[in-house]
Amino acid sequence: MSKMMALASKVDMAKVAKLSEKVDLNELLGLVSSMDERTLQQMMKLAAPKKPKALPEIDGDFYDIGALLTPEQREVQLKVRHFMETEVEPIANEYWQRDEFPQQLIAKLKALDIIGELFDEDGNRREGAAVTEGIIGMEMARVDVSTTTFFGVHSGLAMWSIALGGSDAQKREWLPKIRDFEVIGAFGLTEPDVGSAVSQGMTTTCRREGNTWVLNGQKYWIGNATFSDFTVVWAKDEADNQVKGFIVRRETPGFSVAKIEGKIALRAVENGHITLSNCRVQESDRLQNANSFRTTADVLRMTRAGVAWQGVGCAMGAYEKSLAYAQKRVQFGRPIASFQLVQNLLVQMLGNVTAMQTMCLRLSQLQDAGTMRDEQASLAKVFTAKRCRETVALARELHGGKGILLEHHVARYFADTEAIYSYEGTNEINSLVVGRAVTGYSAFV
Repeated sequence: MSKMMALASKVDMAKVAKLSEKVDLNELLGLVSSMDERTLQQMMKLAAPKKPKALPEIDGDFYDIGALLTPEQREVQLKVRHFMETEVEPIANEYWQRDEFPQQLIAKLKALDIIGELFDEDGNRREGAAVTEGIIGMEMARVDVSTTTFFGVHSGLAMWSIALGGSDAQKREWLPKIRDFEVIGAFGLTEPDVGSAVSQGMTTTCRREGNTWVLNGQKYWIGNATFSDFTVVWAKDEADNQVKGFIVRRETPGFSVAKIEGKIALRAVENGHITLSNCRVQESDRLQNANSFRTTADVLRMTRAGVAWQGVGCAMGAYEKSLAYAQKRVQFGRPIASFQLVQNLLVQMLGNVTAMQTMCLRLSQLQDAGTMRDEQASLAKVFTAKRCRETVALARELHGGKGILLEHHVARYFADTEAIYSYEGTNEINSLVVGRAVTGYSAFV
């Protein structure tokens, strides 16, 4: 009797009440009383409430590259992840719709001190900074590519321009301010009618008049330019036909910026159309060690790896959002994660993410070792941009009609990927860089 009582205590009475609507309970109890103990226990197991199935943790790091990081790098990764999930994700869709950068994040990024993880107080790169920077970019893009782009323009393109092209005095003046977000930087290279051909076809000019330089021309797609304190502007010297770099302060007469409207990607990045009309810049603000396009190319090479990591993060975020959605979304009485075709989509996405992660990690290791070549950075940009594009498309497909709604985030990833695919060198141009390296023939026109 005691065993009977113990078994009875496990019965879900709600199920019994439901059962009474379909069968005669007195007859059922009579049958139960005639059962042996083993049969009774089996029946009670079927009647007992079932615990929800524990699902695997959602984690886009399938090959555990986090285990390859130093404890310091892992700490930075988790710090940035927490910041992006708590400070950025709740407002990302709102500002994407508003076509506006949330400038309140700047003070919070300053407090986070993540540029300090890459550069010391003197503007020198810290050990392992390329890997650290890649992980930061991945974690940012995992939530919002626009935030990554703002950070990459400021701490990458603008800061590297001064670090590589500036004199010691210029480095002392500007790098600590950039590091601490006391000033915000932008990078002016692309022009309205000159994108991929800017190395040879630059139309923005500069000429020296005494102790000043006169700049004329236009720059286009310049991230951060609508609110930056300075823009590094690249212009061709009328005297020697060489490209030179200038630190153009926002208040400089002859310098004006119009915000580019109507974008469908990176809408929270405020891209500017810069006009330079007899803009006079002091010789002291000319980058003293940037006297040809070679310096510009060096800057782009050093930052291209970071853009490859952006593709990793964007794809990783799309995969993780899709997996979470598939586990919860029920159709035909079952979570769609249990359907074969949906699992196939998730596996394709995860394979892309994993291949991208491992490629970029190795690229950043080469960069830290000082052995990274142009074609290696270009190959990573080509591969990650293409695989990111494929992955976010699969994510949108998995979400069905809801995939075009911002509230599920994948629509934003889907649109933002188009910018990743085109900037820091289009995939076509980067493919030609790699092709030239592996074949020995240049296919550039």
